[in-house]
Amino acid sequence: MDDVLDLTCALIRRASVTPDDAGCQALIAGRLQRAGFRVESLRYGEVDNLWAVHGEDGPTLAFLGHTDVVPSGPAAQWQTPPFEPVLRDGRLYGRGAADMKGSVAAFVIALEDFVARRPRHAGRVALLLTSDEEGVARDGVRRVAETFRARGERLDWCVVGEPSSSARLGDVIRVGRRGSLSGYLTVHGVQGHVAYPDKARNPIHAFAPALAELAATRWDDGNTDFPPTSFQVSNLAAGTGANNVIPGTLEAAFNFRFSTESSAASLSERCEALLRRHGVEFSVRWDLSGEPFLTRGGPLREQTLAAIAAVCGIAAEASTGGGTSDGRFIAPLGADVVELGPVNATIHQVDEHVAVADLQRLPVLYAAIIERLLAHG
Repeated sequence: MDDVLDLTCALIRRASVTPDDAGCQALIAGRLQRAGFRVESLRYGEVDNLWAVHGEDGPTLAFLGHTDVVPSGPAAQWQTPPFEPVLRDGRLYGRGAADMKGSVAAFVIALEDFVARRPRHAGRVALLLTSDEEGVARDGVRRVAETFRARGERLDWCVVGEPSSSARLGDVIRVGRRGSLSGYLTVHGVQGHVAYPDKARNPIHAFAPALAELAATRWDDGNTDFPPTSFQVSNLAAGTGANNVIPGTLEAAFNFRFSTESSAASLSERCEALLRRHGVEFSVRWDLSGEPFLTRGGPLREQTLAAIAAVCGIAAEASTGGGTSDGRFIAPLGADVVELGPVNATIHQVDEHVAVADLQRLPVLYAAIIERLLAHG
Protein backbone atom coordinates (compact mmCIF):
# COMPACT_ATOMS: atom_id res chain seq x y z
CA MET A 1 0.00 0.00 0.00
CA ASP A 2 3.01 2.31 0.23
CA ASP A 3 3.13 2.16 -3.58
CA VAL A 4 -0.08 4.13 -4.02
CA LEU A 5 1.08 6.68 -1.47
CA ASP A 6 4.46 7.06 -3.17
CA LEU A 7 2.92 7.46 -6.62
CA THR A 8 0.37 10.00 -5.37
CA CYS A 9 3.18 12.03 -3.81
CA ALA A 10 5.17 11.89 -7.04
CA LEU A 11 2.17 13.20 -8.96
CA ILE A 12 1.46 16.00 -6.46
CA ARG A 13 5.07 17.21 -6.78
CA ARG A 14 4.41 17.82 -10.47
CA ALA A 15 2.65 21.20 -10.52
CA SER A 16 0.24 20.27 -13.30
CA VAL A 17 -2.03 23.31 -13.24
CA THR A 18 -4.48 22.91 -16.11
CA PRO A 19 -3.74 22.35 -18.98
CA ASP A 20 -0.10 21.57 -18.14
CA ASP A 21 0.44 17.88 -17.44
CA ALA A 22 3.93 18.62 -16.04
CA GLY A 23 5.18 15.10 -16.76
CA CYS A 24 2.53 13.16 -14.83
CA GLN A 25 1.41 11.12 -17.82
CA ALA A 26 4.97 10.29 -18.87
CA LEU A 27 5.59 8.85 -15.41
CA ILE A 28 2.44 6.73 -15.63
CA ALA A 29 3.05 5.70 -19.24
CA GLY A 30 6.45 4.29 -18.33
CA ARG A 31 4.99 2.20 -15.54
CA LEU A 32 2.15 0.83 -17.63
CA GLN A 33 4.41 0.03 -20.58
CA ARG A 34 6.59 -2.03 -18.24
CA ALA A 35 3.43 -3.80 -17.10
CA GLY A 36 2.60 -4.80 -20.70
CA PHE A 37 0.12 -2.09 -21.67
CA ARG A 38 0.00 -0.60 -25.15
CA VAL A 39 0.35 3.13 -24.56
CA GLU A 40 -0.73 5.91 -26.91
CA SER A 41 -0.20 9.64 -26.46
CA LEU A 42 -2.93 11.85 -27.93
CA ARG A 43 -1.91 15.50 -27.77
CA TYR A 44 -4.32 18.18 -28.99
CA GLY A 45 -3.20 21.79 -28.72
CA GLU A 46 -1.65 22.27 -25.30
CA VAL A 47 -3.41 19.24 -23.83
CA ASP A 48 -1.88 15.83 -23.14
CA ASN A 49 -4.07 12.72 -23.21
CA LEU A 50 -2.98 9.17 -22.49
CA TRP A 51 -4.67 5.95 -23.61
CA ALA A 52 -3.26 2.66 -22.28
CA VAL A 53 -4.81 -0.75 -23.04
CA HIS A 54 -4.16 -4.34 -21.96
CA GLY A 55 -5.91 -7.29 -23.60
CA GLU A 56 -7.15 -8.03 -27.08
CA ASP A 57 -10.83 -8.83 -27.49
CA GLY A 58 -14.09 -8.70 -25.59
CA PRO A 59 -15.69 -6.00 -23.44
CA THR A 60 -13.56 -3.01 -22.42
CA LEU A 61 -13.40 -1.63 -18.88
CA ALA A 62 -11.75 1.80 -18.86
CA PHE A 63 -10.70 3.95 -15.93
CA LEU A 64 -10.92 7.68 -16.61
CA GLY A 65 -9.07 10.43 -14.78
CA HIS A 66 -7.27 13.72 -15.10
CA THR A 67 -3.75 14.77 -14.18
CA ASP A 68 -4.43 18.51 -14.21
CA VAL A 69 -5.37 20.44 -11.09
CA VAL A 70 -6.82 23.86 -10.32
CA PRO A 71 -4.43 26.63 -9.22
CA SER A 72 -3.39 26.49 -5.58
CA GLY A 73 -4.55 29.98 -4.72
CA PRO A 74 -2.31 32.03 -2.39
CA ALA A 75 0.43 29.59 -1.36
CA ALA A 76 0.95 31.55 1.86
CA GLN A 77 -2.51 30.47 3.03
CA TRP A 78 -1.51 26.80 2.90
CA GLN A 79 -0.03 25.26 6.04
CA THR A 80 2.59 23.63 3.81
CA PRO A 81 3.54 24.25 0.14
CA PRO A 82 0.68 23.10 -2.13
CA PHE A 83 2.88 21.09 -4.48
CA GLU A 84 4.97 19.46 -1.76
CA PRO A 85 3.06 16.43 -0.42
CA VAL A 86 3.00 16.28 3.37
CA LEU A 87 1.70 13.56 5.70
CA ARG A 88 0.07 14.92 8.83
CA ASP A 89 -2.38 13.33 11.26
CA GLY A 90 -3.23 10.46 8.93
CA ARG A 91 -3.86 12.70 5.94
CA LEU A 92 -1.92 13.47 2.78
CA TYR A 93 -1.91 17.18 1.94
CA GLY A 94 -1.25 18.73 -1.45
CA ARG A 95 -3.06 20.16 -4.47
CA GLY A 96 -4.72 17.27 -6.28
CA ALA A 97 -4.55 14.82 -3.38
CA ALA A 98 -8.31 14.27 -3.58
CA ASP A 99 -9.07 15.72 -7.03
CA MET A 100 -7.77 13.51 -8.44
CA LYS A 101 -4.18 12.38 -8.27
CA GLY A 102 -4.99 9.92 -5.50
CA SER A 103 -7.53 8.19 -7.72
CA VAL A 104 -5.15 8.21 -10.70
CA ALA A 105 -2.42 6.59 -8.62
CA ALA A 106 -4.90 4.01 -7.35
CA PHE A 107 -5.97 3.22 -10.94
CA VAL A 108 -2.37 2.54 -11.89
CA ILE A 109 -1.66 0.30 -8.89
CA ALA A 110 -4.89 -1.67 -9.40
CA LEU A 111 -4.20 -2.14 -13.13
CA GLU A 112 -0.59 -3.21 -12.61
CA ASP A 113 -1.63 -5.74 -10.00
CA PHE A 114 -4.49 -7.14 -12.06
CA VAL A 115 -2.53 -7.79 -15.26
CA ALA A 116 0.36 -9.26 -13.26
CA ARG A 117 -1.97 -11.78 -11.64
CA ARG A 118 -4.18 -12.38 -14.69
CA PRO A 119 -2.14 -11.73 -17.86
CA ARG A 120 -4.74 -13.58 -19.99
CA HIS A 121 -7.82 -11.93 -18.50
CA ALA A 122 -11.08 -11.64 -20.37
CA GLY A 123 -11.72 -8.51 -22.44
CA ARG A 124 -9.63 -5.36 -22.28
CA VAL A 125 -8.73 -3.14 -19.35
CA ALA A 126 -7.67 0.44 -20.02
CA LEU A 127 -6.73 3.81 -18.59
CA LEU A 128 -7.63 7.17 -20.14
CA LEU A 129 -6.07 10.35 -18.73
CA THR A 130 -6.32 14.00 -19.75
CA SER A 131 -4.78 17.29 -18.63
CA ASP A 132 -7.88 19.32 -19.60
CA GLU A 133 -10.61 18.45 -17.13
CA GLU A 134 -10.26 21.41 -14.79
CA GLY A 135 -9.96 23.85 -17.70
CA VAL A 136 -12.06 24.50 -20.78
CA ALA A 137 -12.34 20.76 -21.54
CA ARG A 138 -12.08 21.20 -25.31
CA ASP A 139 -8.92 19.30 -26.17
CA GLY A 140 -9.17 16.62 -23.53
CA VAL A 141 -11.66 13.77 -23.31
CA ARG A 142 -14.05 15.60 -25.63
CA ARG A 143 -11.46 15.38 -28.45
CA VAL A 144 -10.40 11.87 -27.48
CA ALA A 145 -14.02 10.74 -27.68
CA GLU A 146 -14.22 12.15 -31.22
CA THR A 147 -11.09 10.19 -32.14
CA PHE A 148 -12.49 7.02 -30.56
CA ARG A 149 -15.77 7.41 -32.42
CA ALA A 150 -13.99 7.89 -35.74
CA ARG A 151 -11.88 4.77 -35.37
CA GLY A 152 -14.54 2.58 -33.74
CA GLU A 153 -12.84 2.25 -30.36
CA ARG A 154 -14.96 0.06 -28.10
CA LEU A 155 -15.81 1.15 -24.56
CA ASP A 156 -18.35 -0.84 -22.56
CA TRP A 157 -17.77 0.28 -18.97
CA CYS A 158 -16.05 3.35 -17.57
CA VAL A 159 -15.10 4.13 -13.96
CA VAL A 160 -14.35 7.82 -13.40
CA GLY A 161 -12.16 8.58 -10.39
CA GLU A 162 -13.80 11.87 -9.41
CA PRO A 163 -14.12 12.34 -5.63
CA SER A 164 -17.69 11.11 -5.33
CA SER A 165 -17.73 10.17 -1.64
CA SER A 166 -19.43 12.45 0.85
CA ALA A 167 -18.58 11.45 4.43
CA ARG A 168 -16.67 8.20 4.01
CA LEU A 169 -15.08 6.31 1.16
CA GLY A 170 -17.68 4.59 -1.00
CA ASP A 171 -20.81 6.09 0.56
CA VAL A 172 -21.84 7.73 -2.75
CA ILE A 173 -21.27 6.81 -6.37
CA ARG A 174 -22.37 8.93 -9.31
CA VAL A 175 -24.37 6.96 -11.85
CA GLY A 176 -25.18 9.94 -14.05
CA ARG A 177 -24.90 13.68 -14.33
CA ARG A 178 -27.18 16.50 -15.35
CA GLY A 179 -26.62 18.28 -18.63
CA SER A 180 -25.07 21.76 -18.65
CA LEU A 181 -26.18 24.48 -21.05
CA SER A 182 -24.79 28.02 -20.74
CA GLY A 183 -26.18 31.12 -22.38
CA TYR A 184 -24.30 34.37 -23.06
CA LEU A 185 -26.90 37.04 -23.61
CA THR A 186 -26.60 40.61 -24.89
CA VAL A 187 -29.65 42.82 -24.45
CA HIS A 188 -29.55 45.71 -26.92
CA GLY A 189 -30.78 49.15 -25.90
CA VAL A 190 -29.99 52.74 -26.78
CA GLN A 191 -27.58 54.74 -24.63
CA GLY A 192 -28.68 58.17 -23.48
CA HIS A 193 -29.02 60.69 -20.68
CA VAL A 194 -31.06 59.64 -17.66
CA ALA A 195 -32.91 62.99 -17.82
CA TYR A 196 -34.13 62.19 -21.35
CA PRO A 197 -35.39 58.59 -21.21
CA ASP A 198 -37.59 59.22 -24.24
CA LYS A 199 -34.41 59.45 -26.34
CA ALA A 200 -32.94 56.20 -25.00
CA ARG A 201 -33.94 52.57 -24.39
CA ASN A 202 -32.77 51.05 -21.11
CA PRO A 203 -31.76 47.37 -21.54
CA ILE A 204 -31.87 46.83 -17.76
CA HIS A 205 -35.52 47.83 -17.62
CA ALA A 206 -36.29 45.71 -20.67
CA PHE A 207 -34.60 42.62 -19.25
CA ALA A 208 -35.83 42.83 -15.64
CA PRO A 209 -39.36 41.42 -16.18
CA ALA A 210 -38.02 38.67 -18.43
CA LEU A 211 -35.38 37.75 -15.87
CA ALA A 212 -38.00 37.52 -13.15
CA GLU A 213 -39.99 35.08 -15.26
CA LEU A 214 -36.88 33.07 -16.22
CA ALA A 215 -35.97 32.68 -12.55
CA ALA A 216 -39.51 31.69 -11.58
CA THR A 217 -40.12 29.22 -14.43
CA ARG A 218 -40.36 25.53 -13.60
CA TRP A 219 -38.62 24.05 -16.60
CA ASP A 220 -39.52 20.45 -15.80
CA ASP A 221 -40.36 18.28 -12.80
CA GLY A 222 -37.32 16.03 -12.97
CA ASN A 223 -37.84 12.30 -12.46
CA THR A 224 -36.87 9.47 -10.14
CA ASP A 225 -33.22 9.77 -11.21
CA PHE A 226 -32.79 13.55 -11.61
CA PRO A 227 -33.98 16.67 -9.78
CA PRO A 228 -35.87 19.33 -11.77
CA THR A 229 -33.89 21.45 -14.21
CA SER A 230 -32.44 24.60 -12.63
CA PHE A 231 -31.73 28.05 -14.07
CA GLN A 232 -29.10 30.32 -12.51
CA VAL A 233 -27.62 33.66 -13.55
CA SER A 234 -23.88 33.75 -12.88
CA ASN A 235 -22.92 37.19 -14.23
CA LEU A 236 -24.83 40.38 -14.98
CA ALA A 237 -23.26 43.62 -16.21
CA ALA A 238 -24.49 46.93 -17.58
CA GLY A 239 -23.67 50.60 -17.28
CA THR A 240 -20.79 52.96 -17.97
CA GLY A 241 -20.00 53.69 -14.33
CA ALA A 242 -21.68 57.11 -14.53
CA ASN A 243 -24.97 57.60 -12.72
CA ASN A 244 -26.40 59.91 -15.36
CA VAL A 245 -26.05 57.58 -18.36
CA ILE A 246 -28.59 55.01 -19.50
CA PRO A 247 -26.52 52.04 -20.74
CA GLY A 248 -26.72 50.83 -24.30
CA THR A 249 -26.28 47.13 -23.59
CA LEU A 250 -26.63 44.57 -20.85
CA GLU A 251 -24.56 41.38 -20.68
CA ALA A 252 -25.78 38.31 -18.83
CA ALA A 253 -24.34 34.83 -18.40
CA PHE A 254 -26.57 32.04 -17.14
CA ASN A 255 -26.68 28.27 -16.93
CA PHE A 256 -29.22 25.48 -17.10
CA ARG A 257 -28.42 22.23 -15.26
CA PHE A 258 -30.95 19.97 -16.87
CA SER A 259 -32.43 16.56 -16.38
CA THR A 260 -33.32 13.95 -18.96
CA GLU A 261 -36.82 15.48 -18.98
CA SER A 262 -35.48 18.43 -21.01
CA SER A 263 -33.06 18.92 -23.87
CA ALA A 264 -30.65 21.68 -24.79
CA ALA A 265 -32.76 22.49 -27.83
CA SER A 266 -36.02 22.74 -25.87
CA LEU A 267 -34.48 24.92 -23.16
CA SER A 268 -32.87 27.35 -25.61
CA GLU A 269 -36.06 27.59 -27.64
CA ARG A 270 -38.22 28.26 -24.56
CA CYS A 271 -35.76 30.82 -23.24
CA GLU A 272 -35.61 32.77 -26.50
CA ALA A 273 -39.40 32.66 -26.90
CA LEU A 274 -39.80 34.10 -23.40
CA LEU A 275 -37.41 36.96 -24.18
CA ARG A 276 -39.24 37.77 -27.40
CA ARG A 277 -42.59 37.71 -25.61
CA HIS A 278 -41.26 40.39 -23.25
CA GLY A 279 -40.14 42.50 -26.20
CA VAL A 280 -36.44 42.17 -25.40
CA GLU A 281 -34.07 42.94 -28.25
CA PHE A 282 -31.24 40.49 -27.82
CA SER A 283 -28.59 38.24 -29.25
CA VAL A 284 -27.48 35.07 -27.47
CA ARG A 285 -24.70 32.52 -27.80
CA TRP A 286 -25.31 29.01 -26.46
CA ASP A 287 -22.65 26.62 -25.16
CA LEU A 288 -23.64 23.02 -24.50
CA SER A 289 -21.05 21.54 -22.15
CA GLY A 290 -22.70 18.14 -22.02
CA GLU A 291 -25.97 16.25 -22.28
CA PRO A 292 -27.33 14.41 -19.24
CA PHE A 293 -26.44 10.74 -18.93
CA LEU A 294 -27.52 7.89 -16.68
CA THR A 295 -26.38 4.33 -16.00
CA ARG A 296 -29.63 2.80 -14.79
CA GLY A 297 -28.42 -0.74 -14.19
CA GLY A 298 -26.22 -3.39 -15.73
CA PRO A 299 -22.99 -5.12 -14.72
CA LEU A 300 -20.89 -2.01 -14.04
CA ARG A 301 -23.33 -0.40 -11.62
CA GLU A 302 -24.12 -3.72 -9.94
CA GLN A 303 -20.50 -4.82 -9.55
CA THR A 304 -19.36 -1.40 -8.33
CA LEU A 305 -21.97 -1.50 -5.57
CA ALA A 306 -20.96 -5.08 -4.75
CA ALA A 307 -17.28 -4.13 -4.59
CA ILE A 308 -18.01 -1.25 -2.22
CA ALA A 309 -20.05 -3.54 0.02
CA ALA A 310 -17.23 -6.10 0.10
CA VAL A 311 -14.30 -3.70 0.58
CA CYS A 312 -15.87 -0.85 2.56
CA GLY A 313 -18.69 -2.70 4.28
CA ILE A 314 -21.35 -0.15 3.34
CA ALA A 315 -24.26 0.20 0.95
CA ALA A 316 -23.47 3.07 -1.41
CA GLU A 317 -26.02 5.66 -2.48
CA ALA A 318 -26.38 5.95 -6.27
CA SER A 319 -26.62 9.65 -7.11
CA THR A 320 -26.80 11.97 -10.13
CA GLY A 321 -25.98 15.11 -8.14
CA GLY A 322 -23.05 17.46 -8.41
CA GLY A 323 -21.60 19.23 -11.42
CA THR A 324 -20.27 17.75 -14.62
CA SER A 325 -17.42 15.33 -15.26
CA ASP A 326 -15.60 13.93 -18.26
CA GLY A 327 -17.99 10.99 -18.11
CA ARG A 328 -20.34 13.16 -20.20
CA PHE A 329 -18.08 12.62 -23.20
CA ILE A 330 -17.73 8.86 -22.72
CA ALA A 331 -21.39 7.96 -22.14
CA PRO A 332 -22.43 8.95 -25.71
CA LEU A 333 -19.97 6.34 -27.03
CA GLY A 334 -22.30 3.70 -25.60
CA ALA A 335 -20.46 3.04 -22.36
CA ASP A 336 -22.02 2.65 -18.93
CA VAL A 337 -20.37 5.17 -16.59
CA VAL A 338 -20.01 5.34 -12.81
CA GLU A 339 -17.93 7.72 -10.73
CA LEU A 340 -16.16 6.48 -7.62
CA GLY A 341 -13.43 8.25 -5.70
CA PRO A 342 -12.42 9.66 -2.31
CA VAL A 343 -14.23 12.10 -0.04
CA ASN A 344 -14.76 15.46 -1.72
CA ALA A 345 -14.75 17.68 1.40
CA THR A 346 -11.58 19.67 0.53
CA ILE A 347 -11.38 19.61 -3.27
CA HIS A 348 -10.30 22.94 -4.82
CA GLN A 349 -9.70 24.32 -1.31
CA VAL A 350 -6.61 25.52 0.51
CA ASP A 351 -4.98 22.56 2.31
CA GLU A 352 -6.66 19.98 0.08
CA HIS A 353 -6.10 16.51 1.51
CA VAL A 354 -7.11 12.86 1.45
CA ALA A 355 -7.17 10.35 4.28
CA VAL A 356 -4.22 7.97 3.93
CA ALA A 357 -6.42 5.03 4.92
CA ASP A 358 -8.83 5.88 2.08
CA LEU A 359 -5.98 6.31 -0.38
CA GLN A 360 -4.64 2.87 0.52
CA ARG A 361 -8.07 1.30 0.15
CA LEU A 362 -8.79 2.81 -3.27
CA PRO A 363 -6.61 0.37 -5.29
CA VAL A 364 -8.29 -2.53 -3.50
CA LEU A 365 -11.69 -1.12 -4.39
CA TYR A 366 -10.83 -0.54 -8.05
CA ALA A 367 -9.20 -3.98 -8.28
CA ALA A 368 -12.36 -5.57 -6.90
CA ILE A 369 -14.39 -3.98 -9.70
CA ILE A 370 -11.95 -5.26 -12.32
CA GLU A 371 -12.04 -8.76 -10.84
CA ARG A 372 -15.79 -8.89 -10.94
CA LEU A 373 -15.99 -7.78 -14.57
CA LEU A 374 -12.90 -9.19 -16.30
CA ALA A 375 -11.23 -11.86 -14.19
CA HIS A 376 -12.45 -14.91 -16.09
CA GLY A 377 -10.68 -15.62 -19.33
